[in-house]
Amino acid sequence: MRNSKVVTLEEAIRRSGLKDGMTISFHHHFRGGDKVVNLVVDKLAQMGFKNLQLAASSLSDVHAPLIEHIKAGVITGISTSGLRGELANAISHGLMEEPVVFRSHGARGSAIAGGELHIDVAFLGASSCDELGNASGCPRSENAKSICGSLGYALPDAEYADHVVVLTDDLVAYPNVPMSIRASRVESVVVVDSVGDSSKISSGAIRDSKNPRDILLAKQAAKVIINSGYFKDGFSIQTGTGGASLAVVKYIRESMIEKGIKASFALGGITAHMVKLHEEGLIGKLIDVQSFDKVAAESIAHDQSHQEVSAVDYASGEHTGSAVHALDIVILSALEVDTEFNVNVLVGSDGVIRGAVGGHPDTAEDSALSIIVCPLLRGRIPCVVPKVTTLITPGKGVDVVVTEYGIAVNPARPEIAESLKAAGLKIVDIHDLAAKATSIIGTPDPLPFGDKVVGIVMDRHGKVLDKIRNIEE
Repeated sequence: MRNSKVVTLEEAIRRSGLKDGMTISFHHHFRGGDKVVNLVVDKLAQMGFKNLQLAASSLSDVHAPLIEHIKAGVITGISTSGLRGELANAISHGLMEEPVVFRSHGARGSAIAGGELHIDVAFLGASSCDELGNASGCPRSENAKSICGSLGYALPDAEYADHVVVLTDDLVAYPNVPMSIRASRVESVVVVDSVGDSSKISSGAIRDSKNPRDILLAKQAAKVIINSGYFKDGFSIQTGTGGASLAVVKYIRESMIEKGIKASFALGGITAHMVKLHEEGLIGKLIDVQSFDKVAAESIAHDQSHQEVSAVDYASGEHTGSAVHALDIVILSALEVDTEFNVNVLVGSDGVIRGAVGGHPDTAEDSALSIIVCPLLRGRIPCVVPKVTTLITPGKGVDVVVTEYGIAVNPARPEIAESLKAAGLKIVDIHDLAAKATSIIGTPDPLPFGDKVVGIVMDRHGKVLDKIRNIEE
């Protein structure tokens, strides 16, 4: 094709006008299987770039090679929703001079759209792309190597970045339709061996748990939903990551059939369970910002009622039309919940960063009913505590906490407590849950935090919510 934008990665970088100190961005739709971040940053290091700001929608265990690029000064700043693995551990112990800026998915979308987070060059992996740059998270040929489904977290980058480079391992004939990223927003197309390992999309936090405790918690959360007053025809729902929260959909299915109740839509990260209910006619539409497994990724490729949504239109707190404003019920997981119903999903009990803000505060704040599902203890680690290690989701947005020792309801929602009591569910005071945890394992020693700020947590409206300090051995 005469107007082909296909070039090598090095040529794409040169054409982009990238300079030292600029901001580059990536998406995380391949999660633990992502290959784009390491590939691109390795090339940037070879080309001699320094002092770059890395704005990723999230980073995972697979991105440990960034440690050496940080030490070498190639990357000096990071903004993201999450960090995991060796990279998170190194940063928690003071690897970087600049603190990492953590934003929720909705806040990141808002910051990009509003110019607070300006992206100079976006490097976006796509499962298929044509020579002019029409790109999709769905494969289009027999030679396809990868599939990630929705590219919702990449869409703000494609829309607002000064320069967009699409990387793909499936170059297809023009026109690649339907497209997620339009050719008019793309300057260069780079063909690589692999943009990601699709088998690892559902690894890590995304799992279909067979743990008996997770199943118990999921069943209890399902009972909360069914008896909450929000379980009625036309309700909408989202589940977060974590075995128990993801499994809840399975356990409300029977009641939906029995009562003749259908959901209008399911939102957020879409799973095989949601696809099944949709195909059975129990969920009307699927609004997908991130496909959580291969079944969901394949569904979005052919089902017109399964639609991709950008991070801005999904969860921005600054845009009145974002989908979370229409959300009835959300089920979320937690590392910690405290007696004020505040939630931590980012920093572990050892003070090490090991998770992601994700859409947690976005959905909790805007949904009509937010349910946190977590055990009282994980091994010898308390999950219900007097005060969370790091504040991620303020308690004013949390309505119910489900544990295996009982269900706590935010005092601001007495009508929910009454409905659940009337259904025979065990309602307990959240202070009693925290006390129960202490009685079992005692009071943990204070964490050895240092004086260096290694992370800044922004709220979904652009203000500093909390700071994370380095952990000392």
